[in-house]
Amino acid sequence: MKSRKLGNSDLNISEIGLGCMSLPTDEKTAKWIVDAAVDHGITYFDTADLYDKGINEEIIGKALNGKRKDIILATKVGNVWNKEGEGWYWDPSKKNIEHQVKESLRRLQTDYIDLYQLHGGTIEDPWDEIIEAFDHLKKEGTIRAYGISSIRPNVIKEFLPKSDAVSVMMQYSLLDRRPEEWFDVLEENNASIVTRGSLAKGLLTNEWSNRLAKANGYQTYSQDELHATLEELANNSKDVHAAALAYVLQSPIVASAVIGASSKEQLEATILAYNNAHSIYATELKKLTKIDMYNAHR
Repeated sequence: MKSRKLGNSDLNISEIGLGCMSLPTDEKTAKWIVDAAVDHGITYFDTADLYDKGINEEIIGKALNGKRKDIILATKVGNVWNKEGEGWYWDPSKKNIEHQVKESLRRLQTDYIDLYQLHGGTIEDPWDEIIEAFDHLKKEGTIRAYGISSIRPNVIKEFLPKSDAVSVMMQYSLLDRRPEEWFDVLEENNASIVTRGSLAKGLLTNEWSNRLAKANGYQTYSQDELHATLEELANNSKDVHAAALAYVLQSPIVASAVIGASSKEQLEATILAYNNAHSIYATELKKLTKIDMYNAHR
């Protein structure tokens, strides 16, 4: 497993990261998946205090016990569960960030977080206060670096130039190429992309036909548009899964493709696809890029 530098930080993260939201709440099964990820060279693990009301962080903390020094651990902050536990609200205040980081540290069983990410954001947020909170946590050693998880251009452009953020987590795949419009902005601000949704809920794997049968379109794709696009992708690639990973990793602005796995079998399929991705050439990727006749840059 190769690694890439995350923005202008001193963090090097594996090209494939494990998105922990998909992990089962059964601790034994989750540990099997985490252990398998580590065995395959995955060093980047991404969770959030929102996932399973904090239980996901607890599971990751237990599963990574004894492996912490070899891991780049990322989590997120900003969404707070209601007391009733039936929904959450947005609170990006400094007070909340500095409170929630302590809770995440406790659940993750660690005394520092490698990458702390704002889990969303709006243009009306108190950005100076948010940045002050992250800078303070970094200065005291509670976090090593910080970033944001957002797909909103106005939020990204508000946050990056004013801060020392090193990353933006955003949805990016063969079926969603919007981030390509912002590559220059990220490069100008010395930030990397950490992708999510790069397999499009399994539609960009070799099981695409089974996933398609259960889908009802995808984002702005109608079901018919999605079927036509996936069929053409499959006709032009022997390994859709590998092509999907190769596509998002071809740009150096991307530090890692974060892929979810709810079973060891799903993880093994992604590792195999990652290894096969190295044999996919630029000419094939260029051909695949032209296939998205419906939604490219919509």
